[in-house]
Amino acid sequence: MRFLLLLAARSAWNRRLTLGMTLIAVALSVTLLLAVERVRLEARNSFAQSVSGTDLVVGARSSPVQLMLYAVFRIGEATNNIRWQSYRAIAGNPAVAWSIPLSLGDSHYGFPVLGTTAAYFDHFRYADSQALTLAAGKPFSELFDAVLGAEVAQRLGYRLGDSIVLNHGMGDVSLAEHADKRFKVVGILARTGTPVDRTVHVSLEAMEAIHLDWAGGAPLPGLSIPAEYVRKFDLTPKEITAILVGLKSRAAVFKVQRQINNDTTEPLLAVLPGVALDQLWQVVGFAERTLLAVSAMVVVVGLAGLVAVVLASLGERRRELAILRSVGARPGEVFLLLSAEGLFITVLGALLGVALLALLTALLAPLAQVHFGLAFRARWVSADELRLLGAVVAVGLIASLAPGYRAYRLSLADGLTPRL
Repeated sequence: MRFLLLLAARSAWNRRLTLGMTLIAVALSVTLLLAVERVRLEARNSFAQSVSGTDLVVGARSSPVQLMLYAVFRIGEATNNIRWQSYRAIAGNPAVAWSIPLSLGDSHYGFPVLGTTAAYFDHFRYADSQALTLAAGKPFSELFDAVLGAEVAQRLGYRLGDSIVLNHGMGDVSLAEHADKRFKVVGILARTGTPVDRTVHVSLEAMEAIHLDWAGGAPLPGLSIPAEYVRKFDLTPKEITAILVGLKSRAAVFKVQRQINNDTTEPLLAVLPGVALDQLWQVVGFAERTLLAVSAMVVVVGLAGLVAVVLASLGERRRELAILRSVGARPGEVFLLLSAEGLFITVLGALLGVALLALLTALLAPLAQVHFGLAFRARWVSADELRLLGAVVAVGLIASLAPGYRAYRLSLADGLTPRL
């Protein structure tokens, strides 16, 4: 048997170019399959870690998913605003430990601008209850101070003390600017891997100040209030976008949620972040399964190519197989040799695919963090990925039986009889 394995190894070496290309195809298909699975899991983790320790997210009555997407992730269609009096009532609820008002609607070069209070830096948590930290500077204290997320500062090259102008409205393109009221960068937050990195933070009073001479989404004709005079006005917000609520006891979450949802003074919606995120993943679950199915088909195509290569080589290896038979190899041993060859290429391709994925993760993780907020970390293959690899090897083994069976059916005379 050792002699037969040596002959098979030399035969494979003589066909190293063809088998090498097949090996690369299998490795790339495995890399794609595992990469899709890893991106799916990291995207879900990134969404789940974007807000932590918040018991309720409150906004105008709409879809829970829409409220979460806009208020927490700053994407999707804008929800209606809620009255400031509603925020005061919720903040004064005896069961509420803390509350963070959020006001959205403006942007800076496509990055959303968030109006909030100092409570945001004290109580907002992400990932495993991690608090926000400043990489440089301090939280806003003056009216026209701004604190930038890490990605905003990096992409736009801002430093402490720089002056910025906010745009009216959300989106990459804005035709109106608040150019008469410039903000000063006083702080830059440490990277979190959440939407915080892509946000410009200002005070609620500042959001009110830049809109004093605006109405209906446009500047009032003939009216311009200079920045030095806005402090003479009452800058208490009239409306905000949403509220993040933390309760003194988690046991009261459903009671407080029911009180807010049944409020008769204003149509409000209080959602549990975890429940809303589950609903979100149910919506995108079809796309997840489709991507995974496409990746699985790529693997199947790669393994089919392996079978085709081995089957095509049987015609060229008729004499080789006949020689193996002539030196004592039984049909079962030839079957095992051909099957083992296909299985070996599948296993080696899977290992190369894992190694390639690790290399791509190390090289592309910083770009994924900056552009997509996905925090890829070097880690061992997960249990789900091991199951996928096991399925790939199992399919490869089954596929390898075809050329093995074909070689098993070949007789000694088939290899020694010349073909005209």
